[in-house]
Amino acid sequence: MEMQAVILIGLILCVVPQKTVFIVERLGKYNATLEAGFHILIPFIDRIAYKHSLKEMVIDVPPQSCITKDNIGVEVDGILYLQITDPVKASYGIDNYVFASTQLAQTTMRSEIGRIDLDRTFEERDKINQEIVMAVDKAAAPWGLKVTRHEIKNIVPPPSIKDAMEKQMRAEREKRALIAESEGDKQAKINRAEGDKAEAIAKSEGEKMKRINEAEGRGQEIERVAQATAKGIREIATAINEQGGKDAVNLRIAESYLGEFGKLAQKNNTMIIPSNLSDVAGTVGVIAKIFSGMSQMPVEEVKDIKKK
Repeated sequence: MEMQAVILIGLILCVVPQKTVFIVERLGKYNATLEAGFHILIPFIDRIAYKHSLKEMVIDVPPQSCITKDNIGVEVDGILYLQITDPVKASYGIDNYVFASTQLAQTTMRSEIGRIDLDRTFEERDKINQEIVMAVDKAAAPWGLKVTRHEIKNIVPPPSIKDAMEKQMRAEREKRALIAESEGDKQAKINRAEGDKAEAIAKSEGEKMKRINEAEGRGQEIERVAQATAKGIREIATAINEQGGKDAVNLRIAESYLGEFGKLAQKNNTMIIPSNLSDVAGTVGVIAKIFSGMSQMPVEEVKDIKKK
């Protein structure tokens, strides 16, 4: 008797956990949706027909073979995330919503993969995932489901295609390496050329400054020699104009005149002498007159005569 009473109480009392709902049928017909909390049922009349979790579910989409737009077979799998929004529709709208959602995700994936080439399948994963979510969510709305997202886990091409892709990637890497090397060599040549150019310019500038300095030095040298010569001429002219200066000049000229004749006699066997040796004084007098005239000339004209 006590055992029967305990069984009866167990049939009457019902506790629903958090984030869980129970679907109650009365005499085989939907009666109520029990949410989290304590509930009382009528034994033998009310029956808990379905139990649903309102948490987000993660469903593994099995791998399947897909054909790309360029007729390459690839194996693709994924993960589907969905949540029950209407427990009644999930109970009576479809027999197995998990299987139905998985199949719909697979068919949509095959359709989307068939629209793009193999090379683009790796680049457009986000687009494929969005298309699958939109298609499954639209179809699962009458089932009381909400598809939150879908993620492709793996896209596996055939071994031969994988080898070809690896060769292509290796070739691209080698190409980029060669391009980078050539760019580096090009930049190095440009840098060397610019360095040679700068060096040549610096050398030419140095040579230019050297020549300018040398020209300025020669100019200063000529100017100082001219100044010294003019000063010497002025000193001579002043000395000539002093008392006894003309006699000293005549004596100097006579000595030089006779000295040159002496040199001719030493160097040559033949010597030319004046026809009239007594005319030495006359020659000296002519030269003295010339010096006397120069002493009376301006200094500028004396410089011009010296230069000529």
